Amino acid sequence: MSTTRGIGLGTGLLVAAMVTAALIAILYFGWTVIGLPFAPFDVFDWTARVLPGRVIAFGIHTMVAVIRGLHLGSTATTAKAAEQAMGIIGLFVTGLVAGTILYGIMPVSRGSYAVSLGLAFGLAVGVPIALISNHVGRTATTPPAANVLWLVAIFLIWGSVLGRTYWRLNPAAATAPIPAREGSDATVSVERIDRRRFLVHLGGSTAAITVIGAVVGELAEGKHRKMMLAARPGELWSSTHPLPNADAVVKPVPGTRPEFTPLERHYRIDINTIPPALNEQQWRLNITGLVEQPLALTLDELRRYEPLHQFITLACISNPVGGDLIGTTRWTGVSLQRLLPDLRLRPNGAHLKIHASDGFFEVVPIETIKADERVMLAYAWDGVPLLTEHGFPLRIYIPNVYGMKQPKWITTIEVMDHREPGYWVVRGWNKEAVMKATSVIDVVGWI
Repeated sequence: MSTTRGIGLGTGLLVAAMVTAALIAILYFGWTVIGLPFAPFDVFDWTARVLPGRVIAFGIHTMVAVIRGLHLGSTATTAKAAEQAMGIIGLFVTGLVAGTILYGIMPVSRGSYAVSLGLAFGLAVGVPIALISNHVGRTATTPPAANVLWLVAIFLIWGSVLGRTYWRLNPAAATAPIPAREGSDATVSVERIDRRRFLVHLGGSTAAITVIGAVVGELAEGKHRKMMLAARPGELWSSTHPLPNADAVVKPVPGTRPEFTPLERHYRIDINTIPPALNEQQWRLNITGLVEQPLALTLDELRRYEPLHQFITLACISNPVGGDLIGTTRWTGVSLQRLLPDLRLRPNGAHLKIHASDGFFEVVPIETIKADERVMLAYAWDGVPLLTEHGFPLRIYIPNVYGMKQPKWITTIEVMDHREPGYWVVRGWNKEAVMKATSVIDVVGWI
């Protein structure tokens, strides 16, 4: 008599890890090269929106503390990379757990159903992820229907490969064992050698797919970033103009952080793994709610208003004393105070609800706007259009409050007769978010 062995937990984990890694690489390739959705980022962004605000706030504060404590570099850049890594790891762990569960229930089913069961698992994992990704819609530039079909199809393939691999590794499910003389364990030996060879081939194939997908995807993403920077129109204001205090008698000691923050070093903290990419030609600022007539303003129409230029220091509420989640640059835009009459508000209009394309929102009292012309819709920094990651095409500036109160990627202004809590207030975070002034000694010097 000959015996066969089932698929152990370790083998199931190994197979699920290899196949899921290849899946993520293919998703990355499809995103960077074609514009298809990258599910790990979309699912992470969705999770960040449904978790309780206290959990998110705790996570942000903890991340900032760890980055500063371990001296991991720029807080904003490292935090964003960590968020992206968590999204990828989250999908990897999901695939690992689902694949292991699949291999755990395979023995109780007939071997001939391995592929069908794998397809069912692929569908069970892929459909919710496709729906979440389509709902968030942050990473894809392709049509929603194509995005759903792509994600469902790729997870069906993932499940099919897992099922077929089980079928191939399990002789009882694949073919009858090779006969051997009675009392011999030759069948078990052949089975072990055949499994090992198959796993080596599978590992080589998934490793090749993973490496190719990751490398080609990264090259495409790097090329895209260079094109975005090269396409930035205009010339930096700071490259041709001295700062207002350039002739001051007191000069900063060498080693002091710059008073004027270069755009590429200005911090970025938001609720997205990647920034929303809005097309200027298609974008409109929609004015709705309690107005005589709804409006849809283009960016060029906003630029025709007398521009307001302000040197502004903005900080994140999570910035510790001496932290780098703070930046100063020259903002350009239109004062909401000047824009207000052209919006033709109804008499009962009392608050503006600012909606952003990423689902973020904040409410600003009209009294605040009328009392302070500095409240502005900004479309440029340092003389050039806002960078995508910093809110292109439009963001708001509200004096004396932290960045958590200042939406970027604005798409709609809704006029209301009542006040509503903002995005973070709904989630239990700081209601007022008034900026606190701090003093920091960067370096000690003397003459």
